[in-house]
Amino acid sequence: MSTPKRSNSSRLYVPEPQFRPGDTPDYSHIAVPVAHTPPRPDPLCDPHETVPHATKLIRVLRFSGEAAGDWVPEISAEALRGALRDLVLTRAMDDRMFNMQRQGKMSFYMKSAGEEAVSVGHAMALRDADMIFPTYRQQGILIHRGASIKEMMCQCLSNSGDPLDGKSIPVLYSFKKHGFFSISGNLGTQLIQGVGWGMASAYKNSDEIASVFTGEGATAEGDFHYALNFASTYRAPCIINVVNNQWAISSFQGIAAGEGETFAARGTGYGLATLRVDGNDILAVYAATKWAAERARKGGGATLIEHFTYRKSGHSTSDDPTKYRPENEPDVWPFGDPVDRLKGHLIHIGEWDEDRHAALEEEAKLEIRETYKAAEAMGNLSGETQVNDYTMFEQVYEHALPHLDEQKRMFAAERD
Repeated sequence: MSTPKRSNSSRLYVPEPQFRPGDTPDYSHIAVPVAHTPPRPDPLCDPHETVPHATKLIRVLRFSGEAAGDWVPEISAEALRGALRDLVLTRAMDDRMFNMQRQGKMSFYMKSAGEEAVSVGHAMALRDADMIFPTYRQQGILIHRGASIKEMMCQCLSNSGDPLDGKSIPVLYSFKKHGFFSISGNLGTQLIQGVGWGMASAYKNSDEIASVFTGEGATAEGDFHYALNFASTYRAPCIINVVNNQWAISSFQGIAAGEGETFAARGTGYGLATLRVDGNDILAVYAATKWAAERARKGGGATLIEHFTYRKSGHSTSDDPTKYRPENEPDVWPFGDPVDRLKGHLIHIGEWDEDRHAALEEEAKLEIRETYKAAEAMGNLSGETQVNDYTMFEQVYEHALPHLDEQKRMFAAERD
């Protein structure tokens, strides 16, 4: 038997994305499942029964518009039309706010284009009393839960209508009354907080659950693993959502070990029930969330869901995606667009048509335009924010600090 030759030196492997600017993106390596598998197990099954679900892909909607497979949920046509309106309204708001940032009306914005079904489908499957620990691309949850779009805009404009008095970065929304935990810009930090909230709910014998979001990039952080460990050990009633939109700012998902096993598979190592879902299929997102929520409420513990989707726009208004990926890459993503897929399904079942959809889009644009005008009237960055400057010294610490009191007096003297 020959002995294999050994190299005297090792080489560092650095993952590289398959396509760079100027390349022609080819997703033929991604197999879109024809059969809508895997099957739907009992929500209280042993976690190990979901191991196949971590590497396959749960889908409901075919590109023909037909819904098929074990995961087809029972949702009325009226609810689906409402969901479509939420998707279209979310996208219209994103477009408006992005354009206003470019005009200098606000400092920063982040769009959720291509990922709207993750938020809206997830929110539809939860109760309003369930606490969401979101990232900055879950605008659709707020819109579905009936949050004031004007107040969302004011929080972005940091104006006199902002209940946070401009103390937060735009898009890091805070809506306690809608069960929407204040967003942390450092995504991983909220993972363990969300799991802790779920543990507290169980301790109080409540059936309210927590749902926490992160991007695939933050799964490389310690917070993610701490959260999975606690969720598994204490069977916390929560859902841990990994939104795999392929990019963590300009780093492609391979930098977070995405070239190996799926992100969903990380849950199996902790003994968690794990699902991997087509994130552009709102019915699949709804069905998987409904399954995980039932499991959590009945004492089955936490579920990790990977939402396999694609970020159509840049990471934020500070990012130019054409610097690191082909310009047409979002257009050839093999799982399509979430708005188009739900629209196609409603047309397929005879509950929608192209004319009604065009009217809906125009209605959404008008509503967003008029709402924005009302929000901007309360101030914006390019003019006067109309925020009382003294609020910078208030509601930061529970008790006033001597050095801040002194700074406040100095500030007042200069203003006089």
